[in-house]
Amino acid sequence: MGSRGGKRSRGPARLLGAFGILVLLIALLVGTVAAARLQHGSARQRLDLRIFTRVGDPGQPEPIAIGPDRRVYVGTNQLGKGDAAAPSRVFAYSRAGKLVRQYVVKGQQLDEDHGIQGLAFDGRGRLFALDRSADPRVIVLDPKTGRQRTYARFRDVPPCDAGQSGDCSATLGDASAEPDYAAFGPGGALYVTDIEQALIWRVPRGGGPASVWLTDPRLESIFGPNGIQFVDGGRSLLLAVTATFPAPSDPPASGALFKVPLRGARRQPGQLELFWRSRPVDGPDGFAVGRSGAVYLALAGANQIVVISPGGEELARVPPNLDENASMEVPLDGPASAAFLGRRVLVTNQSTAGNPSSWAVFDLYAGERGLPLFRPRIRPRT
Repeated sequence: MGSRGGKRSRGPARLLGAFGILVLLIALLVGTVAAARLQHGSARQRLDLRIFTRVGDPGQPEPIAIGPDRRVYVGTNQLGKGDAAAPSRVFAYSRAGKLVRQYVVKGQQLDEDHGIQGLAFDGRGRLFALDRSADPRVIVLDPKTGRQRTYARFRDVPPCDAGQSGDCSATLGDASAEPDYAAFGPGGALYVTDIEQALIWRVPRGGGPASVWLTDPRLESIFGPNGIQFVDGGRSLLLAVTATFPAPSDPPASGALFKVPLRGARRQPGQLELFWRSRPVDGPDGFAVGRSGAVYLALAGANQIVVISPGGEELARVPPNLDENASMEVPLDGPASAAFLGRRVLVTNQSTAGNPSSWAVFDLYAGERGLPLFRPRIRPRT
């Protein structure tokens, strides 16, 4: 009886000791989780802006895309700036911003302006790059092997005559093909903006000849159609226009975001619907859409990133003014393209003036994930 009672008397002490160890373990676990969250940015304030990585020669980083391997791919668009005599490159960075690989674009005419404009991944992990050069085309790049091939080419189409539609551009003058931004649609076709010809191309699934999908006089300007992304479950296309053909009621040199509804099984474009109008000389460029429907849009002219609500109302600008931008370690200088990496929006800094110290990728904490992109499993050609 005595021995049993003794064991019972030591029970509470053992229980308290075990409880203390449990509390200590929980505290250590909470601290570890908190540190991990801090490291991955969840403790950051929304719209906090910082440098993700610097970009080296040949410079002018413009397009950006996140691969299925979670690496960050950035293309160079020299167009007479940076190392204009060098072939363009695609850099691959880790999630922490470390350069892990780079690819030299083959087949460019180096004595002509050349550069990589848009990037998009398919479901097989292949990278589709727009080569805005003397031979405007889509290149397919296999990130694993580095193998490259041409997927489609673009051509100069004539201005539309009165009442004409179809294989023409709704412009006053004739311009060359300048592919700028690309997005896969729900059916596997690749949709490409043409910044000079005021139109959107459609490249059929699997590649081949591109056809004019949409053209409109409102898209004509010195710099016209730019970033695009499918929204509303693929029922609409959101389109950025750097500057629009001004109507009497429009602010001069203003850009816009337009929505284009898709109609029928053949996904034909409906009429342009104004979603948001920019200030003069904002220069809307590329953008990314969050799952909330908010749009994170690079303003290449204003040197800001603007956040637009799902209803088309402007919510915030980062940085809020020129003084704050100038005080940054690397100021925004021609911000160009955007892509979601987790809850962060990565934005390229191309530098319209060609300043190497500005070549970088920024990290804007959005506090939400991006709207999923269409990534069809395109069957590879032999």
